[in-house]
Amino acid sequence: MRFRRSGFTLIELLVVIAIIAVLIALLLPAVQSAREAARRAQCTNNLKQLGLAFANYTDVNQMYPPGGVTLVTSFATATWGNEDGNNGVSWVALILPYIEQNTIYSSINFSLSVNNTSVQSIATAWYTRLAVMSCPSDGDQQGFRNVGSGNGDGQDISTTSNGVGVPNPPGGGTPMIPVENYLGSFGDNYCIGCNNPGVTFPTETPYTVWPPVPGQPRIGWPGEQGTLLDINCGNSLSPGVLRGMFDVTTGQTVRLASVTDGTSNTIAAGEGLPAQRADNNVWEWNSGANGTTVPINYPSPQSCTLPGNGWGSNNWASRCAYTNTGFKSKHPGGCNFVFVDGSVHFLKQTINMFTYCALGSRNGGEVVSSDQY
Repeated sequence: MRFRRSGFTLIELLVVIAIIAVLIALLLPAVQSAREAARRAQCTNNLKQLGLAFANYTDVNQMYPPGGVTLVTSFATATWGNEDGNNGVSWVALILPYIEQNTIYSSINFSLSVNNTSVQSIATAWYTRLAVMSCPSDGDQQGFRNVGSGNGDGQDISTTSNGVGVPNPPGGGTPMIPVENYLGSFGDNYCIGCNNPGVTFPTETPYTVWPPVPGQPRIGWPGEQGTLLDINCGNSLSPGVLRGMFDVTTGQTVRLASVTDGTSNTIAAGEGLPAQRADNNVWEWNSGANGTTVPINYPSPQSCTLPGNGWGSNNWASRCAYTNTGFKSKHPGGCNFVFVDGSVHFLKQTINMFTYCALGSRNGGEVVSSDQY
């Protein structure tokens, strides 16, 4: 009597393996989508916390947090290098008590400047990771990056002309740069403008078109990056007027009464990517805000160390080009933003630029309906 041996044939085994592979291929995108949805929800929660902190700060101080403690004495001194004699901390330091970080706030000596001679005074805060400032979808950093301006680095502040240094870790170790995924909005003031003389970024109205043409929509207003330069692209005349919520340079501050476009129609802060902005830094004034004249998610990933990619590069893909001050994220298709009323919205990268800039300005007089974004 002969017994028949049971089991899979080679063909049957291959068919089963193929079916399993197909099922995994179908399931994997769903798993990844679910994970991204969870990360995006956490990102939304982080921005809600910041929106609440802005509101509480405003209730106590009767004004929105300044973009940076720069304490300029005149517009003629409002340049990147001349801010070093001031305290120089960003708005993040000012809202610490409103995000339950009183201990870190108390560790900062606001009478000392964040520069080479006294930067060690902020070391405790510098090396404290603030989870609320990190988007979980940005997986290429854990709140800190190396010193430098290459692709894997944070802010290159050990050798820059502004003299800002990096504190040593209190417990020893390698100096690092604390980076952030959330930046205030300086609105539709120029991101680039005459920072690149003789060159116009495609989405911005040429800075030479001044004064404004009545009735003609405009993308980009002086001064640059809220608000470095004046209307004549220098630093000797009247400064440009801040159109958003955060001025990191000239000390202009915002009261809610000036948000005449409506708090539900004005961006307060949004997302950024440290890998695509070479001066990204949690604690220092000069990297605390982005603008709305560069399209959402416009890429600037290239290393500053490549030829022609240094600061002010006309290669818009460089992380040292001023396109780095556009809002961007790792979320597919757009970015999260918190508005002045505390609401959080996901704006698509395909948003009309005039609508986007209208949401950036707090008192531009534009009429924007919710179905436009």
